[in-house]
Amino acid sequence: MASIEQSLSQAMSIDGAMCAALVDSNSGMVLGQAGSGVDIELAAAGNTEVVRAKMRTMQSLKLNDSIDDILITLGKQYHIIRPIASNAGLFFYIVLDKARANLALARRKVQDAEAMIKV
Repeated sequence: MASIEQSLSQAMSIDGAMCAALVDSNSGMVLGQAGSGVDIELAAAGNTEVVRAKMRTMQSLKLNDSIDDILITLGKQYHIIRPIASNAGLFFYIVLDKARANLALARRKVQDAEAMIKV
């Protein structure tokens, strides 16, 4: 098991990683962060709304499933949102430089970091 700091450090080792955070989706508060390049507090609050909206949509559709991750692709960045399976209401938020990141490998490494975290 890894601490929040260790998990964020692992996320920041991903090629192209700019910043990472562990976020409480109930409050939008950042529980831990690393890196720079994005106003992580503002991004965490905004992406909390993304997670909530997706959860509401899944409930409306009566989908009996869970979110593996949410990918937002911008012109210069990838934003990965990965709910923490062992801690409902928490998610990893990772911002990657699109020119330097390998998306498939990044998603796998975020999955590994999520599986190891202990909050």
